[in-house]
Amino acid sequence: MEPSVTAGVEKPAGKKAPLMTVEEAIGLVTAGAKALGVEQVPVALADGRVLAQDLPARRTQPPADMSAMDGYAVRGGDIAQTPARLAVIGESAAGRPFTGSVGPGQAVRIFTGAVVPEGADTVVIQENISRDGDTITTTAPTAALRNVRKKGCDFTAGTPGLFAGRRLTGRDIMLAAAMDHAFLPVARRPRVAVLQTGDELVLPGQGTGQDSEIVVSNAFGLATLARRAGAEVTDLGLVRDDLPAIRAVVAQALSGEFDLVISSGGASVGDHDLMAPALRAEGVELFVHKIALRPGKPLMFGGKGGVRVLGLPGNPVSSHVCAMVFLVPLLRALQGDARPGPVTAPARLAVAVPANDVRRDFMRARMDRHADGSVHVTPCGSQDSAMLSVLAGADCLLIRPPFAPAATAGDPCEIIPFDD
Repeated sequence: MEPSVTAGVEKPAGKKAPLMTVEEAIGLVTAGAKALGVEQVPVALADGRVLAQDLPARRTQPPADMSAMDGYAVRGGDIAQTPARLAVIGESAAGRPFTGSVGPGQAVRIFTGAVVPEGADTVVIQENISRDGDTITTTAPTAALRNVRKKGCDFTAGTPGLFAGRRLTGRDIMLAAAMDHAFLPVARRPRVAVLQTGDELVLPGQGTGQDSEIVVSNAFGLATLARRAGAEVTDLGLVRDDLPAIRAVVAQALSGEFDLVISSGGASVGDHDLMAPALRAEGVELFVHKIALRPGKPLMFGGKGGVRVLGLPGNPVSSHVCAMVFLVPLLRALQGDARPGPVTAPARLAVAVPANDVRRDFMRARMDRHADGSVHVTPCGSQDSAMLSVLAGADCLLIRPPFAPAATAGDPCEIIPFDD
């Protein structure tokens, strides 16, 4: 089904089934999502950012033939037979190269990381040498060309070492710095607004102790996931279950300051579920609502004027799971990430699990790595979508496809490991 574009956000054409599949929903949520712009950041601050352009080396590494060991730089032909006697004519250290040339029967004392002098092509390690004044004698054979790192063996000037769409790690930053880049072109961070609705909600430490109160938690988890996915997050606070109040906050969020608005709560169809009416009243077109997944069926997605809106359920576990499945891939796609996800991994069941129904199930679970490297997964005892203690005790989501038959211990499965 080909999408059409409405107000900067891609929209499906035609009608959808009452319960959309998870795959369809992920496709619609991430459709048309691409990097929002490019900015230059210091290489020291680029951890976790997504590279916006291919990054070529600005120099060749190593810039010359370098010694890989402490020893003596020689001509390989001079040491074809052991013992061989050579005259030491100088020294080459890192940053202080020997400026002359090594001729027949000659050697230069050399240290790890030093430039191999002209004429030499081999380094004999110091353990295989005996020295008497300015004369050395080889005590063990060394093959020609040994212990030398050739010029350009790591990378060469002008050749890309890192590619656009890569989320930079510490190892990547080391490489970028070695390639002589002080600043890196990275995708701009998505600007995200988070709001949570509910008359029952109070902030941590601000409750009155009434049984009807619920301490808010979703917004904190959503903000953490969004920041870890590379976003800049603004908390718009708690909004009571009042249509004008919700509309006012939505209107503020849609004013152009943000790329994505995330709400938690009010996404279902009850009398007090006012998020969808508020969004529609503010001109947001919703084209994802009700998905065949567990937990989190009542999820909304739409947009207005290029601003995307993701409405998540109010149940804390449902909210967090839906954020992992939909929000994180969307934020990664908005930074040009080549692997937006959801990022899954293979595993095996540690216990038997029953057959599944029409909804794709994301079960909280624990991983156990066996001696052979295989990962075995055990679902948590309770899958109640309100139990945060179970979510905190899990380290992955076990994915059960719709209509999956009963499975036994040892059967292959698929998981989404928690990124923490």
